[in-house]
Amino acid sequence: MTHGPEKSDLSIVAMKLANKSGQPGAETVERRERAEGNTGEPHMRRTQSRESVSQGLDRVREAAQQRKKERFTALLHYVTVDRLKDAYSSLKREAAPGVDGATWQSYKHDLEVNLARLHDQVHRGTYRALPSRRRYIPKLDGRQRPLGIAALEDKIVQRAVVQVLNAIYEEDFVGFSYGFRPGRRQHDALDALAVGITMTKVNWIVDADIAGFFDAVSHEWLIRFVEHRVGDSRILRLIRKWLKAGVMEDGNLVPTEAGTPQGTVISPLLANIYLHYAFDLWADQWRKKHAKGQVIVVRYADDIVIGFQHEREAKRFMADMRQRLGKFALSLHPEKTRLIEFGRFAAKDRESRGLSKPETFNFLGFTHICGQSRRGAFQLKRQTRRDRMRARLRAIKEELRRRMHEPIPLQGKWLRQVVRGYFAYHAVPTNSRCLGAFRHYVVDLWRRSLVQRSQRDHTTWNRMAKLAAEFLPPSHILHPWPSVRFAVKYPRWEPGA
Repeated sequence: MTHGPEKSDLSIVAMKLANKSGQPGAETVERRERAEGNTGEPHMRRTQSRESVSQGLDRVREAAQQRKKERFTALLHYVTVDRLKDAYSSLKREAAPGVDGATWQSYKHDLEVNLARLHDQVHRGTYRALPSRRRYIPKLDGRQRPLGIAALEDKIVQRAVVQVLNAIYEEDFVGFSYGFRPGRRQHDALDALAVGITMTKVNWIVDADIAGFFDAVSHEWLIRFVEHRVGDSRILRLIRKWLKAGVMEDGNLVPTEAGTPQGTVISPLLANIYLHYAFDLWADQWRKKHAKGQVIVVRYADDIVIGFQHEREAKRFMADMRQRLGKFALSLHPEKTRLIEFGRFAAKDRESRGLSKPETFNFLGFTHICGQSRRGAFQLKRQTRRDRMRARLRAIKEELRRRMHEPIPLQGKWLRQVVRGYFAYHAVPTNSRCLGAFRHYVVDLWRRSLVQRSQRDHTTWNRMAKLAAEFLPPSHILHPWPSVRFAVKYPRWEPGA
């Protein structure tokens, strides 16, 4: 097996210049703790906390950090009964069941026996992955997004394996990869992008969209990518089982020859591994070899934004990116992938050429706009996407209709949770107007719902103002400015580093 290129430590917003290299190596091959015939016997304290469960992977983590090309040949013994129990505890209590019909609560009745049996099956090789149950959720464009709901025991084993593999891949993944990684959130990616745009000479943005990524992933390439670091045939066999388990739809088993089912526990990690080799390492090398100007990269799962100082380099990157992704059964969406002029100097440059204001682009639920501060300086403005707000309001309207005859205090408590959760994500600087509009529309929907309860109801706006003040949080900015939070989390980061 040919190993992927060794990755040096990367800055969070990937810049053109190289960073410091890795540390000296350490042994990566782990001894088996006990014979396969004894794997059904628990060999760790069953009362371990989540922190102590993770301590057993410290050696793996250190080895992965120090030797970037080593393959780990003994990983399954880290999937212990305690790790399975920890994985079970971290699952959502009210999640929909898979094809087995098992729920979190029903599995709890004989938890110790169930986990010991599952552990024994995994280590003896008798574990069988069940097909995912197909479920569709509406997309903003009216289409349906397919999700795969895995069986409960598949979720447990997958989450345990993810914990083990994260010890390796969190040392490999590049800094500009943010999606579904421990300790990284969507706002970290948004902060990195904002800092990159406002503190570098970015003039052009490539807003890249990979067409049907989760359905297009090649199983063959994915296994080859995993084998760069994982040499334990039993872990590889588990991954193959999950990939080939298929999907149950309308009572029929549909085989999966490509793709990773969205909604399963293992899918985000496999997607990150795939794009790590197919895109991240290549993009990092490209900017070092071909870019004369500054380049920033931010990727959250399959959402990718790349900023360039020079237009010609952005166009060359797009062409090379299409060719690169094509080698791994991926393609850029022809309509959603575009190059736009965007950055600190975009508005003035376009005005000098007699052009209109710079176009906007969307990333992680926000529309990014070239704006101005009160002093006339460039300011990146981020506002909630209109289509996302409308979709959320439609969902609230439908739920209020269902709750129409509940007591007003119960409705108010539910709406408080909804608005508070919405603000927790969207209350970023420069988004005050959208927050106020969302709260206003929620109050209006609530008023209409109350009026419809009875023909005699004459709920006035004065009464609604009192109810809103009592139950709904005010529309305040909750998040700090991106540069402030970014500097706190990554204090050594400097433009051009």
